[in-house]
Amino acid sequence: MKTPYLSLAPFVSWKKERHPIGWSRKFKRDVDIEVEIGFGLGDYLVHQARENPKKAFIGIEVGWVLVRRALRKIALAGIKNVRIIQADASVVFERLFSEKSVRHAWSLFPCPWPKKKHVKRRLFSQAFFKLLNSRIMDDGEVLIVTDHQPYFYWVLSQLSGTGFEAHSRIVPPRFFTKYERKWHDSGQQQFYEMRLIKRQHVKIPVKEDAALITHRVNHFDPARFRPVNNRGRIFIEFKDTIHDPEQLRSMVRVVAGEDNIIQDFWIELVRMEDGWHIRPAKGCSIVPTAGVQRALDLVRDAVDM
Repeated sequence: MKTPYLSLAPFVSWKKERHPIGWSRKFKRDVDIEVEIGFGLGDYLVHQARENPKKAFIGIEVGWVLVRRALRKIALAGIKNVRIIQADASVVFERLFSEKSVRHAWSLFPCPWPKKKHVKRRLFSQAFFKLLNSRIMDDGEVLIVTDHQPYFYWVLSQLSGTGFEAHSRIVPPRFFTKYERKWHDSGQQQFYEMRLIKRQHVKIPVKEDAALITHRVNHFDPARFRPVNNRGRIFIEFKDTIHDPEQLRSMVRVVAGEDNIIQDFWIELVRMEDGWHIRPAKGCSIVPTAGVQRALDLVRDAVDM
């Protein structure tokens, strides 16, 4: 049986929040933010929050299973100073934190993506470090620990021009995370630590949501509807299509990707008095990006064919 969460109170439904988020309001007091990027099973995050009740902690993770487990641990520990975000870290730092709003950030044993063809998936690139710098307070710190020596050197190679001063060293196991225990149990006694201190500020404004333009067309024939996928910097793939002839409503499922965000949502075509309206389906929680707009435009183009 899957371990259930006990409370959703720490979970931040960020797509419905105004960006950047007012974290003092979320924690109901003025706070300095500490962020864990990729908290895994949540053990270290919960430990830090329990040991530092006056600080405010935010954990970022992509997968729901890990989020669910962390929510349970937070509830069992009885701590109130943690908030959880399910999203890609790049999106979080682009949109949810204002400049100079985070005191410390850390990432313990991030995925090294060791294969050459997967290097582009690595998070801690030069571009991400610049974004991270812009959100870290002056003289704030970022801590990264890895078990993978080639990845350690690669990360250090990304720091030029990012405003961080790097201090690196070899450390023994001391964080008690899942992956640290895994590598330690297999015989690894040394890990690679990078402590980055912000020395210069890199200015990157908060990324704003796009103002989506929905469409209206006079005619729509579901039998002829064949939306065309899009490739390039923005990729759009059309999946399932459903049509309800009684309610005069069609739905098409879309996967839209751009930069570091991938969204899976539905676009609806609804018959109104003044024509067919093309818009994101109600109930879909989307980030209004250029990719979503492109998908809406492609649906309109397919209807007009």
